[in-house]
Amino acid sequence: MGAWSARHRKTAVFGWLLFVVLAAYLGGLHGSTKVEQSESMPGEVARAAKILDDAGIKRPAGETVLVQSAALTADDPAFRAVVDQVRSAVDGTGRATDLHSPYDSGAISADRHSALLQFTVAGDNDKAVENVPALLDAVGKVQAAHRDLTVEEFGEASSGKWFQDQFTNDFSRAEWTAVPLALGILLIAFGALVAAVLPVVLALTAFIAAGGLVALSSGLLHTSDDASSVMLLVGLAVGVDYCLFYLRREREERAAGRDAATALQIAAATSGRAVLVSGVTVVVAMAGMFLTGIADFQAMSLATIIVVITAVLGSLTVLPALLSMLGDRVDKGRIPLLHRLRGADTGNGGRVWNALLTPVLRRPLAATVLAGGLLLGLAAPLLTMHTANLTFQQQLPKGNALVATSARIEAAFPGSPSPATVVVKAGDIGSPEMTRALADFQKAALATPGVHGPIQLTVHRAQNVATLDVPLPGSGNDATSTAALRALRASVVPQTLLKVPGTEAPVTGQTAGSHDFNQQMSDAMIPVFGFVVAFAFLLMLTSFRSLGIAVTAVVLNLLSVGAAYGVLALVFQHGVGASLLGTAGVGAVESWVPLFLFVILFGLSMDYHVFVVSRIKEAHDRGLSTAAAVSYGIRSTAGVVTSAAVIMVGVFAVFGTLSMQSMKQMGVGLAVAVLIDATVIRAVLLPAAMSLLGERNWYLPRWLAWLPDLSHGEGLPPAVPAPAGPSGRHAAERQHAGI
Repeated sequence: MGAWSARHRKTAVFGWLLFVVLAAYLGGLHGSTKVEQSESMPGEVARAAKILDDAGIKRPAGETVLVQSAALTADDPAFRAVVDQVRSAVDGTGRATDLHSPYDSGAISADRHSALLQFTVAGDNDKAVENVPALLDAVGKVQAAHRDLTVEEFGEASSGKWFQDQFTNDFSRAEWTAVPLALGILLIAFGALVAAVLPVVLALTAFIAAGGLVALSSGLLHTSDDASSVMLLVGLAVGVDYCLFYLRREREERAAGRDAATALQIAAATSGRAVLVSGVTVVVAMAGMFLTGIADFQAMSLATIIVVITAVLGSLTVLPALLSMLGDRVDKGRIPLLHRLRGADTGNGGRVWNALLTPVLRRPLAATVLAGGLLLGLAAPLLTMHTANLTFQQQLPKGNALVATSARIEAAFPGSPSPATVVVKAGDIGSPEMTRALADFQKAALATPGVHGPIQLTVHRAQNVATLDVPLPGSGNDATSTAALRALRASVVPQTLLKVPGTEAPVTGQTAGSHDFNQQMSDAMIPVFGFVVAFAFLLMLTSFRSLGIAVTAVVLNLLSVGAAYGVLALVFQHGVGASLLGTAGVGAVESWVPLFLFVILFGLSMDYHVFVVSRIKEAHDRGLSTAAAVSYGIRSTAGVVTSAAVIMVGVFAVFGTLSMQSMKQMGVGLAVAVLIDATVIRAVLLPAAMSLLGERNWYLPRWLAWLPDLSHGEGLPPAVPAPAGPSGRHAAERQHAGI
């Protein structure tokens, strides 16, 4: 592929540009089909959403205005006057329906110092988000006129508006922060403007093309906003890294005296091959997410697979063509100080890497025990990890006004912010049997420990559907809420509603969603983990024809993932160091994050592993002993691994600064894992483990001799530079090998 692109430079470059433009244009023309709620959640929640969708029932966005006073009670005329003003202000916007005064609905707290004015926002959910700003302004004006009382609005539309705006702002901030950050790191790595810009431009064009392809494919497999975030995150990281691997090898060969054509040939046969194997590994790992059976995960999986394939395609075709066009002009725009600091690409590694590697290779057993113990210690909090579908209050930043309002409503009216909703589908919703069953359900539900009224019944006679909103105790995803949910599902619903033949009555809501999602994640964990580990092992075995290399790769990746899990539990569940990230411990890790991190990290970790081990095998295949090959491979890839890791950590860390708790957890988890992988794993455990194994690294049982023998650079001009600080024995080995 590299040779073809070098010979057909214009075809490769303009073909790539045409591909990007067409993919983006056609994707924009087609538009994106988003995941529906009935697809996004498993279990009874999905059944409930399907019943409502099939019946054409759009649940209106409910809003609540809290009127609260420490001094006045709801019986005082001044308190009642404020409630009346709120009602008039809300009604005057023309954007609200079904207004219920607390004096009519009975929504007054037990101490009578708080009251709730309840209404629905006009339009479906999307339209409600557009209408709610006028309502918020109207309520805000009443609050401004009565500073001695609390007058605050909270509900589905107002929270949906905040999430929508914040998601857009966060996504924009991530784009505008991550790209300049990657460019700055590449400037330091290359010391030249053209060489730094090239990987960023290719990564961005790959992301743009992939976005169009995802939109085009969304008719077959629906996409989501989360998929777009993940595609940017992974696309920028791997796109830049793949180009970096290729470009640094080409520059290294040119610095060693190769002519331009030979340098490009070597880069294509070595780094190009490593990029291809790494890309296939990421794709296979991401495919494991299809086994979850959850539409959001499948959307993220497809988006990531498409952006990785696109990035690999660009790295193996248009990059060699551009390098062939530019030649040594790729070093144009040198920044004097940075270029001098970087020095020539001699392949000898930096002082820090040499200082780390020398004692590791001298005492590999001690290094293995110490580094392994450190990672196991970091992974220890994993044993206490609790996962949950985080509530609204847990997702938002500490001190957020909506969270404060929700907390005040929860304190005055326990259970009201997160009710369970029973969706009833009957043959005849108005029949006497069904009417009795609905009444019996309400009585039985109120008799359940922790469940209290009022239970709101809404009947849709034309569709033979009814909904019952049942306030649950607890925070929404704690043990108290879950126990009440289980009681409704296991006893109350079967003993009342389901006694009427032909009736369906799935229980949905925030607590139900969290419970069902966690259950689905638990069921999917073993199949996904098994699939990813097995296929990663097979890919390593096939690529390197070595049982030792394949086993080492899997074990080291599991260690880095375990350490990342431990840090997640420590910071976001237990709150250790959370204030440094502008957040607080929320008592749980977002339920989808561990599985997602496992799949992503297992794929991305192979970036470094394939690149470094390919270099080691390349040297070993040319005659070096394993010890000398390990020393050479680690040192010669040190600069690239450092640059690539800093870029990945930087990009992922940007997501750790976003507002949403789930995005923070994803960003921090990925950043920590990559940092561990590029330092403790690559600088200590990998060389130590390979030194301990010696020639057993390359062991392949006879019954596996049929595996294909994939070249690692054999047949190229036999020049491997000597690593810095060689021992006399290693120098003799290189001389004997003619290297």
